[in-house]
Amino acid sequence: MSETQSWLARFAAALERGDGDAAALFIDDSYWRDLVAFTWNIVTFEGRPAIADMLKARLADARPSGFATDGDEGWFAFETSVGRGRGHVRLKDGKASTLFTALMELKGFEEQAGPTRPFGTEHGALRDRVTWGDRRRADADELGVTRQPFVLIVGGGQGGIGLAARLKRIGVPALVVDAHGRPGDAWRKRYKSLCLHDPVWYDHLPYLPFPDHWPIYTPKDKMGDWLESYTKIMELDYWSSSPCKRAAWDEQKREWTVEVERNGKTLTVRPKHLVLATGMSGFPEIPTFPGADTFKGKQHHSSQHGGGENWAGKRCIVVGSNNSAHDIAADLWEHGADVTMLQRSPTLVMRSDSLARNRPLYSEEAVAKGITTEKADFTVASLPYALQPAASQPMTARIRQEDADFYARLEKAGFKLTFGADESGIGTMYMRRGSGYYIDVGASDLIASGDIKLGTSEIDRLTESGVVLKDGTVLPADLIVYATGYGSMNQWAAALISSEVADKVGKVWGLGSGTAKDPGPWEGELRNMWKPTAQEGLWFHGGNLAQSRHYSRFLALQLKARLEGIATPVYARAPVHHKA
Repeated sequence: MSETQSWLARFAAALERGDGDAAALFIDDSYWRDLVAFTWNIVTFEGRPAIADMLKARLADARPSGFATDGDEGWFAFETSVGRGRGHVRLKDGKASTLFTALMELKGFEEQAGPTRPFGTEHGALRDRVTWGDRRRADADELGVTRQPFVLIVGGGQGGIGLAARLKRIGVPALVVDAHGRPGDAWRKRYKSLCLHDPVWYDHLPYLPFPDHWPIYTPKDKMGDWLESYTKIMELDYWSSSPCKRAAWDEQKREWTVEVERNGKTLTVRPKHLVLATGMSGFPEIPTFPGADTFKGKQHHSSQHGGGENWAGKRCIVVGSNNSAHDIAADLWEHGADVTMLQRSPTLVMRSDSLARNRPLYSEEAVAKGITTEKADFTVASLPYALQPAASQPMTARIRQEDADFYARLEKAGFKLTFGADESGIGTMYMRRGSGYYIDVGASDLIASGDIKLGTSEIDRLTESGVVLKDGTVLPADLIVYATGYGSMNQWAAALISSEVADKVGKVWGLGSGTAKDPGPWEGELRNMWKPTAQEGLWFHGGNLAQSRHYSRFLALQLKARLEGIATPVYARAPVHHKA
């Protein structure tokens, strides 16, 4: 019997007794991360007392059983009273240092796939035959009009359609509404040189991976076309050119009243659940400087920047130094503009090639070894966020050493570098802030060589002809691009629902919530993402392509359980926040 099998046997026996002995099988500073299976929540418990409290509250209802090792060391399968799950344990001196549990499917509501796939037709000669096309047209005509969706998803980008695909596969009526004219337009309408900075192995959508000839880094228009095709292939109910105008929760009916503008008319949709899949960010943040109204050139946020082809020979200033700022500055330079980047704070920079070398789970080599995308996703998810900085520090140190000359050239040019508050690199900075970094695909060399000029003083004011910095430098400009980021995702809740609901829910994104004590910015779970919020029936979905792919499974299962009337007592629900 392996060490994992021995521990699982003792763990299963303790859970069956229900006498609290299970917590004794963990080391003092242990972690248990649960994705819906035990808690109907996405939550991490730190230490034996927190684990014991959760088991005391949830064990009788969850009724876990059937623990058995599953393939590689540390992985196991199990069941609960309502579903089947997958887990992983890391052991230290015979006890668990980390435990991961995830609900994979609900009993009786499994996805139809493989041997249980639908037949697709009814053989024979039938005068009243209803074809596939008839059914699809009926869905398009009825859902949201004469038949209400159970879930309304606001936002039809990769997050919204990935979740809609998950819901479709388990029979949850869901409607996606998006303001753009076509699925994928959120990508098509960005600056022309935009490509994904993450490699293809990291970016698959649920069920439908990119084909093996797909480029490593996907151009934006190619990505837009893929998303549009995905909505058709997955048979999603999708309203384009249909912005959501407002939403309100009906306390008596326990449903939302949502106004959607479509074909020049305002339609009212009444879903039981509202998912904001508008991206992990809120509205563009544009700083206000004295004299901005006097500037005679053009100024806009990076989200409105179309490309550099009209700026050859012009003087262009890019305010900011994260991904978009670098991409836009490089694009302007490629089109012959005179470009200056204004760096407001230190930036974490890592070369794309260096990151690719150090992401072994998402690579061609991983595919050759049989490491599926799902296996990679679950391996990453099995490590609690609180332990990820320590796990990332060696990789960050290795990249700094390998690319020492690269960083030295940047610093010589005056560029201010950071590698995170604890030297843990880009992954944890993304989780903590969602910004503050650049994955280098070429702009850094332009900065190091001086082809893209660099300013590190704050802007004091704008004039008719340019920018004056606080150190007295005067920069003439024809164009100012504010690559200054976005607000919190809960700004969408404030805009579409109310400021009261946004305040009640609190911050969205950023590590902090998810443990019993909400210990602060570097631990716990991502706030309000993919799990029940303080507002009944309101959910947030987003993140990068990998996160949207992985966590859409667990959000879909939570919504399916509610559709089917399965009891979902949420343990450690996010608290109601009060405006300071």
